[in-house]
Amino acid sequence: MQKNQKSQEYAEALAVQALGFVASDAELLPRFLAISGIEAHQIRRAAQEPGFLAGVLNFILAHEPTLLRFSQEAGIAPGEVGSALRALPLGNDDHERSA
Repeated sequence: MQKNQKSQEYAEALAVQALGFVASDAELLPRFLAISGIEAHQIRRAAQEPGFLAGVLNFILAHEPTLLRFSQEAGIAPGEVGSALRALPLGNDDHERSA
């Protein structure tokens, strides 16, 4: 297995864990749904779409207290969330940069 594939698999697993973290929090879930524009019953289908898991990690990264709580619960350094984001499809914003 190549390093990039392992990194992406780890990133996907971390993003799924982050989604569970968000879904189990009565304050975070409504905010996530409002920002993402989806409804609760659409999460399972949306999770299969490219970029959704990157969106979950972006949501975690956008609010430092949430990032710190998730990192503590997951037993990881906060910087690992950003690294995981960059390993996911559509998690790297290089395509948005203009020359």
